[in-house]
Amino acid sequence: MNKQGNRNATSRYSYLACLMTILGVVVIAKTIYIMTAKHDYWMEVANQKKPAGRIEKANRGNILSDHGELMASSLPEYKLFMDFKVCREQSDSLWHDKLDSICNGLSEIFPDKSALEFRSHLMTGYNDTNQNFAIWPRRVDYNTLQRVKKLPIFKLHKYVGGFHYTDNNARRRPFGTLALRTIGDMYGEKDSARFGLEQSFDSVLRGKEGSSHMHKVMNKFLNIVDQAPVDGEDIVTTINVQMQDIAEKALHEELKEINADVGVAIVMEVNTGDVKAIVNLEKCGDGLYRERRNHAVADLLEPGSVFKTASLMVALDDQKVDTSYMVETGNGQYMMHGAQMNDHNRASGGSGTISLSRALQVSSNIGISRVIDKYYKDTPEKFVEGLHRVGIAEDLNVPIKGSAPPRIRMPHKNSRGQYTNWSRTTLPWMSIGYESQVPPISTLAFYNAIANNGRMMKPRFVKMKLKDGEVTAEYPTEVIKEHICRPSTLAKIKDMLLRVVNNGTGKKVRSESFAIAGKTGTAQISKGNIGYKSGVTHYLVSFVGYFPADAPRYSCIVCIQKAGLPASGGTMSGWVFHNIAEGIMAHNLNMDITSARDEQQEHRPMSMKGNLESASTVLNYLGFRTINRWATNNGNMPFWGTVGMDANQYILTQSEPEEMDMVPDVVGMGARDAVYEMERRGLHTRVQGRGKVVSQSIAAGKKIVKGSTCVLKMQYQ
Repeated sequence: MNKQGNRNATSRYSYLACLMTILGVVVIAKTIYIMTAKHDYWMEVANQKKPAGRIEKANRGNILSDHGELMASSLPEYKLFMDFKVCREQSDSLWHDKLDSICNGLSEIFPDKSALEFRSHLMTGYNDTNQNFAIWPRRVDYNTLQRVKKLPIFKLHKYVGGFHYTDNNARRRPFGTLALRTIGDMYGEKDSARFGLEQSFDSVLRGKEGSSHMHKVMNKFLNIVDQAPVDGEDIVTTINVQMQDIAEKALHEELKEINADVGVAIVMEVNTGDVKAIVNLEKCGDGLYRERRNHAVADLLEPGSVFKTASLMVALDDQKVDTSYMVETGNGQYMMHGAQMNDHNRASGGSGTISLSRALQVSSNIGISRVIDKYYKDTPEKFVEGLHRVGIAEDLNVPIKGSAPPRIRMPHKNSRGQYTNWSRTTLPWMSIGYESQVPPISTLAFYNAIANNGRMMKPRFVKMKLKDGEVTAEYPTEVIKEHICRPSTLAKIKDMLLRVVNNGTGKKVRSESFAIAGKTGTAQISKGNIGYKSGVTHYLVSFVGYFPADAPRYSCIVCIQKAGLPASGGTMSGWVFHNIAEGIMAHNLNMDITSARDEQQEHRPMSMKGNLESASTVLNYLGFRTINRWATNNGNMPFWGTVGMDANQYILTQSEPEEMDMVPDVVGMGARDAVYEMERRGLHTRVQGRGKVVSQSIAAGKKIVKGSTCVLKMQYQ
């Protein structure tokens, strides 16, 4: 090439180089401009183009009894839908080819509807091109979902076949309606708590939702988790399943017998204030009794004669009178400031002149009201202040929505020194349980304090929170008042309450096995503005007390609302109290095993698979010899194994550790051990029957599928 050609080529290259340099500078300048001046604009555009996020639901925590039995647990359930717009666009011909097979398959899965009915139902959604058409009106479990997903069309991806579903956590209660209003329930579709502890501890049980989004990678959409959900914590309640069952059966039996409207029973542990049982039964339109409202914490009714104990405690503590003070009750009728006060025994001539102690024993309205009126009529505020001092008016702050504090009126004067909310008859009737409203649990807390040597405890419903079996927080017992009265006053009140049962209106409550102390109550229920006696008179009959009286362990209140006579707190509520107390004491009684043996045969306790340390402790306590074959404990995990027999001894053998991703063999175990073994591996359980496990719906040794539910059938053998 000549020199002229070389110069031309060099010029062209130089021109291209300059052009590329200028282009590069422009690109860099534009990039800087976008990154700075246009930064906010393009970030907003980017946010708008992000794929919609998805909520990752957390597993709701369990509610457990005081001994760890499942009271409420969550199981996944699903609603089934069809997007017929996708189906028409992607699989229309296949839909028509497989429609008969689909309908036949659905009819086998859901026998309540025939294949022909399913065909008509599905074609309605198809013709309307419905994008969210419900295949079945109710939610289904995991196993049913898997069967549906095997049907033609439904087994295709939702963007091809159109079949899709939503999942919800369904709340299940292994013990049915036991303590329903206290344990609580959920709105299934909304996945939100309705009432009870479910609602009060919703933030603990619910956990925290996570988030995720769909991201397209290699022509496939992947679900990318942005924030993992945090499962809810378990709560351990104070409810004892056995005591709850005893109380519910005793109350239900009496309600049916007397055709009552509402019944309440609460059992509380004296030293701690733990609510061991709480029953709220209400007669429904079909004549059956169900838990519909938590009357135990919400009912603001005039308590009647059970309030007299508080009135006397105020007078005794203020040293106005003593128990030996004599009061004239006459023939059972007495005019109090122009209104007639009656005693229940007026038809038989009344009680005449009696001591203040005897007035409480026979529940004399006249005796109690005359004493209180005599010493407090000029300063009624002192009496009401005394009621607050002894704790009957205390706001317990019960952690159940709908609970109400007592309403006890405080006298109020105007500028001229005249009472504006008080009359001369208010104090006498207030002293015997009218003119005030006190929920049953507040009355029980007061009597529980008497049993607890004057120490008033706040009723406790939840003891602790658990996460993966570990305690994360405890709810300690709370003392509301260290002393509700003087020790001398307390001793007199205890003696009078014991006499009420032994020699007074509470004779029906007496037990041959242990002493009971308490107070009866019968009150007419006000109907608001129309008064007490309009139409059929309704009554609230009650008994509240504690047992054993010499060393109190439990306090209890029974309240029954009924229409018409007869109405007796001692006879009706007292009999329920008697049955509850005897049932609880029999359940807790440790009997000598030798008393269960005869000369012909030696009785042996039934052995089960499960926690060997617990089995060894029980067997040794009962006097049986055991041979323990397990390794040295190097932690807090229990030993699991089998219990065998050889001659006159039990052999406890530790089982080989099972794989945590495999379904364990729980046949032969008690409910507590079996549920523990299942739950710690991530399986949900549902218990049917009582006794020991005789079968499990998922065979032992199978690979665990997360979210699966294993049904444990129990029988006594």
